[in-house]
Amino acid sequence: MKKILSLALALILALSVMSFVAAEGKEEITLNVMLPDFNSDKDWVTFEDGNPILQAIYEATGVKLNITWVADAAYGEKTSLTVADPANMPEVMVMQGVRDAIMISTARAGAFWDLTDYIYDAEEYPNLAEGAKSTYDNIAIDGRLYGIYRARAYARAGIYYRNDYAEAAGITEVPTNVEEFKELCFAIAEKGDAYVINMCKYVAGTIGITPVMHGAPYQYGVTEDGTIYPAFEDEKFQEGLDFLRDLYAAGGIDPNFMTIESGVWNDAERSNPPKAIMRLDCLDNGYRYQEWLETNMGADPEAPIVTLLTALPDDEGNIQIWPQNIGASGEVCVCKTVSEEKLPAVLKFLDWLNSAEGQTTLTCGVEGKNYWIHSDGYRYAYPEGEKENQETYTNYNSTTVHSLNQLGMNVGGDKTPPTATTLLRSWYNQNLIDNAKDVISNPCFTLDSATNVLLGTTINTAVEDAQVQYIAGKIDLEGLQAVYADWHAQGGDKILAEYQEAYDAIH
Repeated sequence: MKKILSLALALILALSVMSFVAAEGKEEITLNVMLPDFNSDKDWVTFEDGNPILQAIYEATGVKLNITWVADAAYGEKTSLTVADPANMPEVMVMQGVRDAIMISTARAGAFWDLTDYIYDAEEYPNLAEGAKSTYDNIAIDGRLYGIYRARAYARAGIYYRNDYAEAAGITEVPTNVEEFKELCFAIAEKGDAYVINMCKYVAGTIGITPVMHGAPYQYGVTEDGTIYPAFEDEKFQEGLDFLRDLYAAGGIDPNFMTIESGVWNDAERSNPPKAIMRLDCLDNGYRYQEWLETNMGADPEAPIVTLLTALPDDEGNIQIWPQNIGASGEVCVCKTVSEEKLPAVLKFLDWLNSAEGQTTLTCGVEGKNYWIHSDGYRYAYPEGEKENQETYTNYNSTTVHSLNQLGMNVGGDKTPPTATTLLRSWYNQNLIDNAKDVISNPCFTLDSATNVLLGTTINTAVEDAQVQYIAGKIDLEGLQAVYADWHAQGGDKILAEYQEAYDAIH
């Protein structure tokens, strides 16, 4: 009976919202959207069941979101299947790789709308036009824009670790260079209280950050005479892999890491005691980890037991930071399943999502239901004076806010109400400013290679798989180099030649 009553109330609320929209004269549309889901273990409250965020979006814009959720671990595979059938694509979808083979080939095939002329129309779409031209340029394909980038902080990659476990292993000082960092890792591994580096099936961060901080180029390097070569053939890249291999052999990495899905990556840290105490990843996860420890383990916010670490000089004194992104993490694309007549309305909606109201509704929810502004002026996920009940509100948000932030773009910067500043958040925000200069780039990123579009994902995946096998001691250096030779033979040499031609034409 209660369930029937709640459904009836939800229906009444939905109808009242629809009546309001109609009265306001807003153009009503339903938008079919496909998004990656980082909360696939949680139920999702739909519009019809009374989701306050979806209803607030509808009330403000006239847009009813019909969302297809795909677990993040399966999103790449689902994307491949989806774009292979253009007639049945959603109307709006997140493409996680802004210049990978799938994105480029799908755009060139005409399955996405060319948004270039719309995005730069500041009169019609002022929020989209606020985006950084350099980042828009980074996602351009043949000089045209087929999506709106999802903004990400540039210098956000690094290392975070539990300093209480480091001290228990005899390391009381924060590492000041790569060699001291490695000493820290092996000291913790020898102590044996937990795995050192928390790894999962998503290895791009760990295998990216480690060689780059050792001095390797990112994806491709350029010699002094202007010759392009793959980064994995740089001796500094091999130093980074050797370190991970040695740490694995010392018991510092969970031998089952390749079976751990990215959706449960946090679990090894957020347990008591932790199963792993360090992560090479986005540093904002580090301050969130500290806040989790404060909420769940009574950690002292004034004396953080999580240390954030970046900008470490290598053995030659050079500092390099892995570019976790290009100022963007994927993009939001409008598929040709949207009619030309409907396109302006869809773009108006995406423009609204980049406004302060849109950002706040999408990522924070509805004030008084999903977040509250306390007397200190900051935004919280629970009412003032109810911190002890925070988990109740967190669980509610996981079913209503869910993973809606994956539709967020924030091209004009974060416009949501501020949250209270902590020591680690302040450090992180300053790090983004101080260390942006140390982030290195892929010199071939904006160059064109038809072979890379066709074969790059396949042959690069084979290389990454071999590197994982090398770290885990399944193959030796000779076996790894054999895979590198296959990369050259299976298309790598053609990719290098095409990149070289494009590079020489510019330089």
